[in-house]
Amino acid sequence: MSQAIHLETPLTPEKVKGLKVGDNVLISGVIYTGRDAAHKKMVEALEQGEDLPFTMQDQVIYFVGPTPAKEGQVIGSAGPTTSGRMDAYSPKLIAEGLTGMIGKGLRSLEVIEAMKKYGAVYFGAIGGAGALIAKRIVSAEVIAYPELGPEAVRRLVVKDFPVIVIIDHEGNNLYEIGKAQYRRV
Repeated sequence: MSQAIHLETPLTPEKVKGLKVGDNVLISGVIYTGRDAAHKKMVEALEQGEDLPFTMQDQVIYFVGPTPAKEGQVIGSAGPTTSGRMDAYSPKLIAEGLTGMIGKGLRSLEVIEAMKKYGAVYFGAIGGAGALIAKRIVSAEVIAYPELGPEAVRRLVVKDFPVIVIIDHEGNNLYEIGKAQYRRV
C-alpha cells in the first residue's frame, strides 16, 4: 500500500499533473457536491449565459446526495453515487475548469477525453462507507438549488477525505488496468 498523498484544494493544474492512477489521496479543503439534477441545472445555466453557483476553475465535485444530518452531526451518510449519471454533463463542466470529480463506477469515453484535453482527474470513493466518509466532512452548507433536497449543491469543508485516483489526467484508467492484470493471471 503506497503512502497517501495529502492534497489541499483548490486542485490546480500542477496538482492534477502530480496525481497518477492508483494514488491514495487524502483531500482537505473545500469541495462541492452535485448529482445529476444539479449538473443538469448547471449546464443549462451555462447554456443560458448565467452564472454557476460556484466558480468551476480548479474545483472538485463530489457526486453525493447525503442523508439528513442527525442532531450533533454536520451531515448524514455521504457515500458516492454512480458517476455515469453525470457523464452527459461532466465534459461541459470540465471545459469550464473543473479539475476533480469524486464518485464510483465507470466514466464514458467523452468524459475521459475531456479530462485528457483540459487536465482533470476522477477519484473513487468507497461505496457503502457513507457514514464513515461523513466523519471527514467538517462543514456543509447548501449554496444552490435547495429545491433539489439531498441533490442540492453543497459547499463542503473536508479534512483527510479518502479517495483513490481512478482515472488520471492522461486517461490512465484503474478499471482497465485491473481488468488487464486479471486477464494475465
